[in-house]
Amino acid sequence: MPDRYRNFANSAVGRQLVRRLGLPRPSPLRRQRPDAPALPGPVLLGGHDVAELEHVLAKRLSAEVHTAETKASAEARYAGLVFDASDLTTIAGLSELYAFFHDRLERLASCGRVLVLGAIPDETGDPEAAATQAALEGFTRSLGKELRAGGTAQLLRLAPGARDGLDATLRFFLSYRSAFVSGQVVTVAATEPGEVPDPARPLDGKVALVTGAARGIGAVTARTLADQGATVVCLDVPEAGEKLATVAGDIGGSALQLNLATDDAPSTLSRWLEERHGGVDIVVHNAGITRDKTLARMDAKRWDSVLGVNLAAPHRVTADLLDRGVLRDGGRVVVLSSVSGIGGNRGQTNYAASKAGLIGLVRALAPGLAERGITANAVAPGFIETRMTAAMPVMEREAGRRLSSLAQGGLPVDVAETIAWLAHPGSAGVTGNVVRVCGQSFLGA
Repeated sequence: MPDRYRNFANSAVGRQLVRRLGLPRPSPLRRQRPDAPALPGPVLLGGHDVAELEHVLAKRLSAEVHTAETKASAEARYAGLVFDASDLTTIAGLSELYAFFHDRLERLASCGRVLVLGAIPDETGDPEAAATQAALEGFTRSLGKELRAGGTAQLLRLAPGARDGLDATLRFFLSYRSAFVSGQVVTVAATEPGEVPDPARPLDGKVALVTGAARGIGAVTARTLADQGATVVCLDVPEAGEKLATVAGDIGGSALQLNLATDDAPSTLSRWLEERHGGVDIVVHNAGITRDKTLARMDAKRWDSVLGVNLAAPHRVTADLLDRGVLRDGGRVVVLSSVSGIGGNRGQTNYAASKAGLIGLVRALAPGLAERGITANAVAPGFIETRMTAAMPVMEREAGRRLSSLAQGGLPVDVAETIAWLAHPGSAGVTGNVVRVCGQSFLGA
């Protein structure tokens, strides 16, 4: 359903009216086009030692890079502002953040990107250093809520040695692929950088499984992974067979009709993937259902079905794929959580419990899987424009759209692009993370 308020607020008459009334004016977001460069404009770097970061951006990502010392013209507009604060160890040193951003935010282009690089507070070994690094989170999240014109801000916490594997993460967060992702804190471990012969098709040779692929976010995710080179297995329940076949046919993938809530579904799926493809490299647990009621009015069937589909099935399927060795070394597991699992939602105790459980699942899986180079992450969408949100009462729908820093709903492609980044060979150091695709929702921390 079109966002009529956003369209009106950006019209000639609407701009004046919303300004006078003090209403939010959501800026149209730019999203990545296939023929567009990965980085849409010059990037300004600041911090203690930016030489290595400058090399990554300029040489490996083909970005136009300026340093803070560059005497750029007063008219220069930057697509990105990147500050390396990973060496800050004193509270007084935080003033460098102020000095860098204070005079330069006005030169951030529409839909510009802000990235702050930090260290992991618990690994600093010093109370003041830990406090200094922890302060970066509050700074970045608050700055994200101050940016205008579709701008976003993120904090990347880097383990020692993580810089060599930053290409894919920098490309994602500085590009329009991260249009609806803001205020996020992502931890990046040290890993060997993944080899990607063709940056336009980083998933060439990979087999991806997407559950719930017949419609909505699942269908768009299947298409996005296929566009980046993956062979996609599209899975959904038999009742969605016709739509599932259409999606699989459109992307040159295969369709598998299977109810994952049945007892033998995990073993059936593992055998099918092994027989047809010799294994799987990317597993996207997208399938999910809602059966909303307040807890006092919720019958046991509603509770059991939501927990069974949303949480038990991903757990059982992942365990079976790992036990049988069907999920190959270097693989990726991505689960679809929700901001409801982080902040809670009235009438969704079952749904929120299942989505919070998925976060616990990937955090528990990640350390043990690291030995095999497998990552496990959660993506938590906020208000996304889907068939489900289009059916909401109009006032609830409008509230959902406006209660974020970007003051609008996201699109399924925003979730799909985030999944594709986590599936990228160059994202090997990103594991155990929860990334919200919510426009920095005001609800849920």
